Amino acid sequence: MKYLKDNRVDILVLDMIMAPGMDGMETYRRILEIHPKQKAILVSGFTETDRVRKAQILGAGTYVKKPYVMETIGLAIRKELER
Repeated sequence: MKYLKDNRVDILVLDMIMAPGMDGMETYRRILEIHPKQKAILVSGFTETDRVRKAQILGAGTYVKKPYVMETIGLAIRKELER
């Protein structure tokens, strides 16, 4: 969050489960306040949840389940960048 206040990035890869505090959905929601059209994909080692769907409603792209191979994450990133 701190980095994004002063910088832009093409895409974010957000893990849905992070250290105590914010999850991927809440992080994405806050980022959208700074950069309203920020592209992101979501990853998690757990099954797709309601929080994943809420983040996608906000504008996040594909959900990728961990563990993933580079081809899977690469295709998800490309798809989101082209969207």
